[in-house]
Amino acid sequence: MDRLLELLRERGFRRGHFVLSSGLESDFFIDCKPAVLLAEGHALVGRALLERIRDFVGPVSAVAGVELGGCPLASAVAFASWSAGSPIDAVYIRKATKGHGTKRLLEGADHLATGAKLVIVEDTVTTGGSTLRAVQAVRDAGLGVAGVIAVVDRLEGGADAIRGAEVPFSALFDRTDFMGHT
Repeated sequence: MDRLLELLRERGFRRGHFVLSSGLESDFFIDCKPAVLLAEGHALVGRALLERIRDFVGPVSAVAGVELGGCPLASAVAFASWSAGSPIDAVYIRKATKGHGTKRLLEGADHLATGAKLVIVEDTVTTGGSTLRAVQAVRDAGLGVAGVIAVVDRLEGGADAIRGAEVPFSALFDRTDFMGHT
């Protein structure tokens, strides 16, 4: 995990003025995509998340990534699980239902039985708003949420909000891994 954190710090951590997807303003930004979309980063994050899934929530039917940052994470876990000989399929959760074609909110979940347990993966959690919408989408589809695992928790209330919805939460890293204890 040291190398993954190094890539995240080098490629995705920035100081400045940013408006986050939650609408909050921040003096720092952590974008996991530049690190996890590297071949090395993809392999590292897939293995790290797979290990956390096994330790934190146990067996699941699928790993679900929230559009956009969570989608490559779900794919990385699916690949790592296949390579390890215990495949876990990936599901993508859209932010909104498609307006064309099948009009699906969840992609890749058609083969899952009602009540199947999924773990949701996120890149960065701030308030937990987008994650909680994804939790609801999974539940509305008749599936269960075994937990949420983020690559980075910004320590700005998201973990508590997710746990408040009775969903276990874990993160590989948090803001202190990038900024120290402030």
